[in-house]
Parts: sequence; C-alpha cells; structure tokens
Amino acid sequence: MRKWKIALGTAVALGAISVASVHLLDMGNLRLSASTAGAAPAPAAFVMPVPVASVVKKTIPIYLDYAARIEPIRSITLQARVPGYLQEQTAQDGADVRQGDLLYKISPDDFQAALDQAKAQVQRDTATLDYARSNLGRGTELAKSGYLDKDSFDQRTSTLREAQASLALNQAAVRTAELNLSYAEIHAPFTGRLGRNQASVGTLVSVAGTVLNTLVQLDPIYVTFNPSETDLAEIEQARAAGPIEVEVLLPGETETSQKGELTFIDNTVDHSTGTITARATIGNAKFTLMPGQYVRVRLHIRQQPDALMVPQTALGSSQLGKYLYVVGKGNTVDQRLVSLGPTSGDLVAILSGVSESDQIITGNLQKIGPGMPISPLPQKPAT
Repeated sequence: MRKWKIALGTAVALGAISVASVHLLDMGNLRLSASTAGAAPAPAAFVMPVPVASVVKKTIPIYLDYAARIEPIRSITLQARVPGYLQEQTAQDGADVRQGDLLYKISPDDFQAALDQAKAQVQRDTATLDYARSNLGRGTELAKSGYLDKDSFDQRTSTLREAQASLALNQAAVRTAELNLSYAEIHAPFTGRLGRNQASVGTLVSVAGTVLNTLVQLDPIYVTFNPSETDLAEIEQARAAGPIEVEVLLPGETETSQKGELTFIDNTVDHSTGTITARATIGNAKFTLMPGQYVRVRLHIRQQPDALMVPQTALGSSQLGKYLYVVGKGNTVDQRLVSLGPTSGDLVAILSGVSESDQIITGNLQKIGPGMPISPLPQKPAT
C-alpha cells in the first residue's frame, strides 16, 4: 500500500512538471513571435547601374600610318660661275624669292671690258672681211680676162676665208663675254627660300669654290617614309585602283593639316630593315612643312563597309587581351574577348567578339565583373 502511494505521488509530480514546461514553451514562442513581428525586412542586394551603348555599323576609311620626314624637291648651293669681288646681296637672308629674282651681284667691270674688247675685234674683222670680199671680186674679173694669174687668185680666196673664220671666232668671243657678264648677276633658278648668307659683300669669290647661300623649294614638298614589305602588296593594290591620298599630321596634331598624293615607291626593298622607300608630294603654300621636319603620314588605301564600331572607352585589357563587357541574359555582365580593327574618331572597329545587336557597357567598368547583376541605363547614341 505504501509503495502504491509513493508511485502515485511521483506520477502527479511529473505531470505538474510537464504542464509547466509546456506553459513555458508557449510563453517563449509567444515572445519569439512578437519579436519577429516587430523586426524590419532584410534589404535587397545592390545592383550596379551602368551606361550602355549600341554597336554602330558604318563604312570607315582604312589607313596605313607611318613616321615620315620632310624633304625638299629641290635644294641647291648658290655659287659663282665667274670669279670676282662680291658687290651686293640683293635678297636678305631667309627671304622667299621667285624664279628669276636677283640674289647677288659680282663686280662686272672686268667682264664689261672683256665684252667691249671682243666687240671691237668683231668690228675689225668685219672690215677686213669686207675688203677681202671686194678684193676677191676684182680678182675674179681679172682672172677671167687673163690679167691675174691662178696663184694670186687663190691667195685672194684664202684671205677671204681667213677673214670669215676670224670674224666667226671673235663673234664667239663676244657671246662668251656676254655670258660672263651675265654670270656676274646670280638669279634664283626656281621659287624657294634662301638660307643664311655665307659670303659677305667684298669677298673675292672663285668659280664653284665659294658658297654664297642655299636655296630650297618649299612648295610643293616631299614627305618620305618607309612602309614595311608586308604592307607593300596592299599599297600596290590600292595604287592600281587609283591615286592614293596621303594625309600629313604635324607633331601634336590629331587632325590632318595637309594632304597630297603618293608619287613614288622605290624599286628595291632594304634587306637589312625589310622596308622600302616611298614618297608623297604635298602642297605647302603656307610653308608649314619644313625640310628635315618629322611628321606622321596616313595612306588612305580603301573603304571598309559595315564595320562594327564601339566606343574606345569601353575597352578593357587583361593578360588574355582586349575585352568588352556586354549586357548578358538577365541583365548580367558578359565578358567578351575581342580583336580590334582601325579607329574612327572616338570609335574603334571590332573584328570579332561582338554582334550588331549587343549592348556594350561603357562605364563603371572597374566596379563590375563577369556574371555580376547590373542595371543598364538609357542608351546614348554613339557618335
């Protein structure tokens, strides 16, 4: 009986503990539910906004670019053709002169005296010739009538021929003296620009020994460059289709300053460099190109239709090469490795890696990566 009472008391105690546990659990759940109900919802993940641009399809010019140097078409050293004292410099150093302009004068006194002497010789020989011609005429009549022997007639004939030869000799001397007198004045053989004077007035100049100055032609002018032998076939193909336009860019320029035409390609490739010498003729009316100057030239060899163009600012670079970020499925970033073609303004041609329907990401490139969700901003038309 006693054992039964103990067992009954134990069961009652366990029941009370269970009821208390359930009550405490319910109270805890109520507190947890109340706490959960009052909490704020978790924030949504941030999506990077990015500007995008469409791929542009257009026809672009294809150029070949080279470093080049300016060379004059004609450049000469001015020297005297007759000796004498330099009397006058009529054109200032660095002057732009036209063909035929007087540049220097050598003292003409000696040459004028030589010319006067030669002319006097001609006058003397003319008188001698006239007498010999008259004497021969009289001898002819006398020889016909038998009053002049054959030997005397031959002497008169010989005298006439000697007078003719002497006159011709002195007439040549007159022409030589006239040339020497004309050489005392040095004229510009072509239109160009003088350099620095190298012989002061009063200098005794010698024939082809004393340098007076230099004269170079500036308009038009040559631009010489060296295409590689790998470009030669493409240049010749373009040349066969018509004249090749050449554009010249001065150092620091981004826009063409002058244009000309390819006029010369050498006949031999330099085996040591693998290049060939080519030359363009450029109009230089404003004298902005000077001999010895280094410039860049662009050869317009053809037009490329339907080129896919994207902004150059959208390009990225990695160890694998150049790439673009493109809006992929579900507005995620898709990375495309691309091969580049020629540029046109702010755009660059893409030879492979994108299609015309792609949207190119042009901004926030450092903040995004492949597979990252993005929010494309309204497109701006490409220029």
